Amino acid sequence: MNFISSTTPASKATGLSNAVTASSSIVFLKNSRLVRSKNVVDFSWLKREGSTSQRLFCQIPRSITSVGKTSNAGTTVKAFTEEQEALVVKSWNAMKKNSSQLALKFFLRVFEIAPAAKKLFSFLRDSDDDAVPLETNPKLKAHALTVFVMTCESAVNLRKSGKVTVKDSNLKDMGELHFKYGVVDEHFEVVRFALLETIRDAVPEMWSDEMKEAWKEAYNQLTAAIKEQMKPPADAPQ
Repeated sequence: MNFISSTTPASKATGLSNAVTASSSIVFLKNSRLVRSKNVVDFSWLKREGSTSQRLFCQIPRSITSVGKTSNAGTTVKAFTEEQEALVVKSWNAMKKNSSQLALKFFLRVFEIAPAAKKLFSFLRDSDDDAVPLETNPKLKAHALTVFVMTCESAVNLRKSGKVTVKDSNLKDMGELHFKYGVVDEHFEVVRFALLETIRDAVPEMWSDEMKEAWKEAYNQLTAAIKEQMKPPADAPQ
């Protein structure tokens, strides 16, 4: 990531008393925002150098999707680069025409790894696999396609949007639904593993470590956004 800075006297630097230390020399203002402009992203970071402070800016703003604080008072910068975007778009374009088959394969792999995960889905919880095999279950097929396409298109649009977006839904509703059904971190990890395997097998000729990391980063940002909204509905009884 490339940074430029503007130097000001430390005595004129604002917000230092409210800062959270990210390292020995970087502070992140508690009340700051990720401010976007045409050419830079202002992180509202201040870098101490002797008697002066430097405010840092990023020269590649469209790579940055969010900045947050960690539990140990550090900062996390989430980035999705132009190169990663290109890899995701290229592979998704190759997969689109087979999205129905790939979506089902994706979910079947999830249930193969974690059979108990079927209990999270109301349309599978009380179903008889012998009467209606998973491979032919129409409700599973429809749900799998919705989730697979939403996940892939969220990745494709991540850098363009500058944030996580989901088609035909919103993160708040998704978070509340995941909370309601008791989804935990391990479930997200299983889904990520199955997703990466599905994409790898779908585009073996273009698969690479770089493509894996691109899809992994996009998925991690999607799940992080969902987790932030995993709470009871505002109107739920206390």
